[in-house]
Amino acid sequence: MQRASRILGKVKIPKDLVSPEDIARAVWRPAVGQKIADRTRVVAVVRSAIVVEVEDPVWQRQLHALRYQILDNVNELLAGRLLITELDLRPMPAQRRGPQTAAAARPAPPAVPDEADSIQDPVLQRLYRASRRKASA
Repeated sequence: MQRASRILGKVKIPKDLVSPEDIARAVWRPAVGQKIADRTRVVAVVRSAIVVEVEDPVWQRQLHALRYQILDNVNELLAGRLLITELDLRPMPAQRRGPQTAAAARPAPPAVPDEADSIQDPVLQRLYRASRRKASA
């Protein structure tokens, strides 16, 4: 059984119907595997280079070492539809979060009720708190 990318590579599809980026995105996962594809994203095809955003600089270095093997896999799956000679690996831009509004902030945890508050006489309440501090020290 042949892969769909091989069959589609042989079919004459009008260029305005499918862009080179769409074709590169379609063959990226089978060419590099699921683990790498989960941490990368094909951004564009510029001339004969695929521009790929990588999760972090460590992945960028590791994939740079494997670039020729990846290019061979991509070109094999493209079956002559595009000729890719370079792999441009770029770190993904940091995802910025907007400022947090007061409505989205977490409310303060409820205060633990003090058992001394249940004493009605203020003098006895102070004596109770003082004796509790002495006992814990």
